[in-house]
Amino acid sequence: MGASHSTDYRPSPEQQEQESLANSTGFFTFLKSAFARLSVPQSQCIPLSSLQLSLSVPSVTLGSASSISAPDFPLLLPHVGPASSELLFAAGKDGTDWTAFLQGYNKCCARMSASSSFNLLCRLFYGVCRRAGIASPLDFDQKDAEGGKVEGRMEAGELLMLLWLCWVMEQSPRIAKRGGGEVFLPDLSQMLLSAFAACGEVVDDDGLWDFDCLQSGKSVSLQKLCVWLLTTAPGLLNCFPYFLREKIRAIAVSGENSNNDSILSASGGSSTTNFNDNFLLTFGAAWAISLTQRNSIGEELSAASFSGLLDQTLDNLLYRSSAHGKGLNRFWSRLEGYHGPLLFLFSGISSSSSDVKSHARRWVVGILIEHGFQNRDIFYGNSAHLYAIYPIFHVLPPTGKEKNFIYSHLRHTGRFYEASPKPVGLAFGGTIGNERIFIDEDFSRVIVRHHAVDKTYQHGSLLPNQGYLPVEASLVEAEVWGFGGRSAKEEQNAFKRREELFTEQRRKVDLKTFSSWEDSPEKMMLGMISDPNKVQREDR
Repeated sequence: MGASHSTDYRPSPEQQEQESLANSTGFFTFLKSAFARLSVPQSQCIPLSSLQLSLSVPSVTLGSASSISAPDFPLLLPHVGPASSELLFAAGKDGTDWTAFLQGYNKCCARMSASSSFNLLCRLFYGVCRRAGIASPLDFDQKDAEGGKVEGRMEAGELLMLLWLCWVMEQSPRIAKRGGGEVFLPDLSQMLLSAFAACGEVVDDDGLWDFDCLQSGKSVSLQKLCVWLLTTAPGLLNCFPYFLREKIRAIAVSGENSNNDSILSASGGSSTTNFNDNFLLTFGAAWAISLTQRNSIGEELSAASFSGLLDQTLDNLLYRSSAHGKGLNRFWSRLEGYHGPLLFLFSGISSSSSDVKSHARRWVVGILIEHGFQNRDIFYGNSAHLYAIYPIFHVLPPTGKEKNFIYSHLRHTGRFYEASPKPVGLAFGGTIGNERIFIDEDFSRVIVRHHAVDKTYQHGSLLPNQGYLPVEASLVEAEVWGFGGRSAKEEQNAFKRREELFTEQRRKVDLKTFSSWEDSPEKMMLGMISDPNKVQREDR
């Protein structure tokens, strides 16, 4: 591959099979170009050092946006390139030939079962830890050339490093494009707690706020962890294939390898805890939600988990109750005309809590909407997802049985009487009068009901220790983030300009269209009031 061949050359059956499999992924052109750039013309093989360099992580300084830490994590990153090349690409004495290059790519990026993808990710983590000199609890069947089924248990610190490793691989193109600087690792404590709860290590819902995974000394089995991953964060399995594809694409397009140095250091002083306290949408929450989506919305949310969310412009933030005011009218003035995907987040504190300002029992719930809000007195929408964000992360996708996704009704000012008035407010799931989530028009009170009343979203608790009775809570904060890109924002701006133009036109009064005061009926009425006994002669 990469040089001219005689007319008698015929590829081997194995090469034909690997080429056909790679071609089915739609990435074959990039593979040919990348191999031609990396291979040595004399041997038609890629040297092992070139593969290791090409799959390395760009140099950057790590900061932390998390209250939890894993001090050994920076030690792993310089070994991502060597561990990846060792895991995927078989090398002969001259390096990796064309067939072995395709075989390694197909092993990672071709269609495979979810369990195989999970095993491959665990094997990568095992190889990175082994090269970094960090003990790993994972075990593989040594009789199987492919490593076999993965077994063992993971402690919280090891699971945190695995999640962070996936985040770095997914953000590698953005890190390379940034060209240095400080990158903040997201706070993934809610994902850790979700994994431990799903694996049966946390049984007390009321203790979720105070449970410290890193200090608990507990671990989760990989079999249960795989089940949690498939139901809660399936996009995690795509981080390694995405990393490999983007590396090959970069080589094919630019012909340049990745930076020579892996990630350099961890910043100890700088953090974004203030940012996490200020906004409901944190880096970790944005990335966790992105792992549940396999479309453009997931890509936008993944970008929001990068440090760029700290920009002062915050163009994605459409509404925030503490800044723009509470109430459905204020909410609607900021959201009207936006028809792209929206992430609506709100936090509350149960009415039984005595300290409203305390964060100990504060919870956060989110709803991901695909096509914006509409002012209607019935349920509408084609799809939406419910999320428990804090203190634990859960996703409740649609069931497909009913379509009562969204209800957003704003009272019309011109309507004075309704025989059966519809409730004014926001609702998600359930039916009118028995909603899964209902927020009143003042944005002061929220009601969350048990999943038994709802057939639109999958069952599950949105709040810890929720129970069967409706939970009434005080709404503390609400945010709406738009992920429709520039086109959705421009469309909304055009809509607002039209509305402002219509409003100005209605305000203008052309006095020439009115008669003189002497002939006006108002003058006659005032005269009758001043002297009701005066005879009014009608001109005929």
